[in-house]
Amino acid sequence: MKCLILGGNGFLGKNLCKELIAQHHYVRIFDRTTTACDTFDDNVDFFEGDFTNEKDLEKAIQGCDIIFHLISTTLPASSNNNPIYDIESNVVNTMKMLFLAKKNHVKKIIFTSSGGTVYGIPEETPIKETHPTNPICSYGISKLTIEKYLYLFHQLHGLEYTILRISNPYGEGQKLQASQGAVGVFIGKALKESPVEIWGDGKVIRDYIHISDVSDALIRAIYYKGIYKVFNIGSHEGTSLNHILDTIEIVTGKRIQRIYKEARNMDTLINILDNQLAERELKWTPKISFVDGIHLTISSLTHE
Repeated sequence: MKCLILGGNGFLGKNLCKELIAQHHYVRIFDRTTTACDTFDDNVDFFEGDFTNEKDLEKAIQGCDIIFHLISTTLPASSNNNPIYDIESNVVNTMKMLFLAKKNHVKKIIFTSSGGTVYGIPEETPIKETHPTNPICSYGISKLTIEKYLYLFHQLHGLEYTILRISNPYGEGQKLQASQGAVGVFIGKALKESPVEIWGDGKVIRDYIHISDVSDALIRAIYYKGIYKVFNIGSHEGTSLNHILDTIEIVTGKRIQRIYKEARNMDTLINILDNQLAERELKWTPKISFVDGIHLTISSLTHE
């Protein structure tokens, strides 16, 4: 398959690229810059461009069978500050991309949605795909809106798609200094022996999934031809922020100073995804336990 990764120079994109190459797919990366790409291979084509520029985007799309749409211009924590920008930069530009995909006869769109935000405050856990979707941040609303437009383009134009609602990916290659990604940030702080700031009491529970398991699910989505369009991709297990820190302390042997701050109103207390549909339909199951994932992540950093 000829695969285009929109946002291919990011954490998820780089890991997906490596797995696609390993399975002998042709890969094209589209991102604002490709200078930081550490995956160079004869089967990788690099397109530098802006997601908001239709000419850049069409050049990248031409000749591709599969589009992995990994781009997001906003973060959950800050998206409510400027919902108009969120809509214009994510929803509108994705719409333009869908028209270009239709024009260039793309076979399938695989979209990374958000299992952590589209559902809002859970009525029950683990959360199934059929759970009500009531996001409490603009980021989640934009993701959900794009899901609906994918459905519309499928109905009107026959454009195939699969949506993966991913929980909280972590692992090798994750930025240690960022405004999201608790595992990576906490590991970075631990290795520098810096204090960690936590919103709330650290008891907020999330579902964390190793990046290799996410890449596996994305690749399996290429071949899926069943009736389902939306899949949760998570570990089916909950881990608190405090437990993440406890685990990192055990693995690194370093004591982490914790600074607890006032909780944010956009944080739900618990989010655990039910992944049984993906297990049944995609024949996918997470292989890396949380403890093993922490070991792998830290090992990759200490051996660089």
